[in-house]
Order: sequence, then C-alpha cells, then structure tokens
Amino acid sequence: MPNNLYNQLNNNSNLQYFGGLQQMITQFNQFRNSLQGDPQQIVQGLLQSGRMSQAQFNQLSQMASQFKSLLYKG
Repeated sequence: MPNNLYNQLNNNSNLQYFGGLQQMITQFNQFRNSLQGDPQQIVQGLLQSGRMSQAQFNQLSQMASQFKSLLYKG
C-alpha cells in the first residue's frame, strides 16, 4: 500500500515550497541577528531623521502587525 503522505511530501512543488519557507526563515534570522538596539527606537529615529517617510512607516507597522499575528498565535 503506497504511503500517500510520503508521496505528497516528495512532490517537487512541495519541496520547492518547503525550501522557500526554509530560505525565508533563514533570511529572517539573519535580519534579526543584524539588529542592534531597540527596533522601535531605530524605526522612530529613521522616521524623525527623514530617512523613512510616514507612508513607509505605516506600511512597516502594518507588516509588523501581520507578522506578529503569524508568530504569536495563542
């Protein structure tokens, strides 16, 4: 009897998905490790210095909220 789960996991499109997911996690961890200091203070400094626009700040804030909801389900 063939193992359906095994066949699905070995499907090439699934391998690409999991490989892409692993790459995204690796990139996120590299980004997180590169941050030094309080991220909120860093972003506020960028906003106040003009290196980030209010629209960029709003977009970043929205993305952070979405990531937070994905990471902290409970």
